[in-house]
Parts: sequence; C-alpha cells; structure tokens
Amino acid sequence: MAANAYVLVNTEPTSTQDVMQRLQAIPGAVVHEVDLEADSQEDITAVLRHKICPIKGVTNTVTCICF
Repeated sequence: MAANAYVLVNTEPTSTQDVMQRLQAIPGAVVHEVDLEADSQEDITAVLRHKICPIKGVTNTVTCICF
C-alpha cells in the first residue's frame, strides 16, 4: 500500500526559491502542496533524511502521514 505525507518545510528566507527548485527534483514530490508519495513510511523517512533535510537552507520539517 502506498504511503502519503504532507511535509511542511521551513527555510531560511534567502533560500526559499532554491529549496523549492531542489524539492521539485525529488520523485513523487508535489511542491507548493508538498505532497509526498512513497511505497512505505520507511521510504518517506528515507526521502526526508537523505533528500529533503540535507538541502542547504532547510531549517526544519514537520511531516504528517496520511492513511
């Protein structure tokens, strides 16, 4: 079963555009709504840890898992 999550991303004010562009490059991510679809909750965790959090300018994330 697919897992969906809304990810709220806080950025440094001067980095917002760059962060949005980098988020758009992540497969399954829909920027503005920040809707993330993956095969499992573990995959969502991996995307957060390895693709979203390391983006320069991201200061915090809040994830809401949808069932």
